[in-house]
Amino acid sequence: QVQLVESGGGLVQTGGSLRLSCAASGRTFSNYNMGWFRQAPGKEREFVAAISTSATLTYHADSMMGRFTISRDNAKNTMYLQMNSLKPEDTGVYYCAAGSPLATSSEALNYNMWGQGTQVTVSS
Repeated sequence: QVQLVESGGGLVQTGGSLRLSCAASGRTFSNYNMGWFRQAPGKEREFVAAISTSATLTYHADSMMGRFTISRDNAKNTMYLQMNSLKPEDTGVYYCAAGSPLATSSEALNYNMWGQGTQVTVSS
């Protein structure tokens, strides 16, 4: 198991940028496929992006393609989500997840370790 802690959320205006971090502790971070999900008020959790153990494979949801970029630094036990051109509909709690048996899974059920989330609010 790894423990995951997200940070970097906050309030930003439309068109702005944020960089989320997910710091892992516990077992070997580089062994785990990772992902980002988000949940807006009253909505189901939504896939954002995923990355394989060595970062050779990444997958981004269509609505985030070109605006969001997932990355990881295994030496720092940290995963990142760079978010540019933010829109009000990007508002929500962003969660990092670990443990999918698939390299770049978009299915939340495939992940068995989750952080507590970080709030992102985009004002119009």
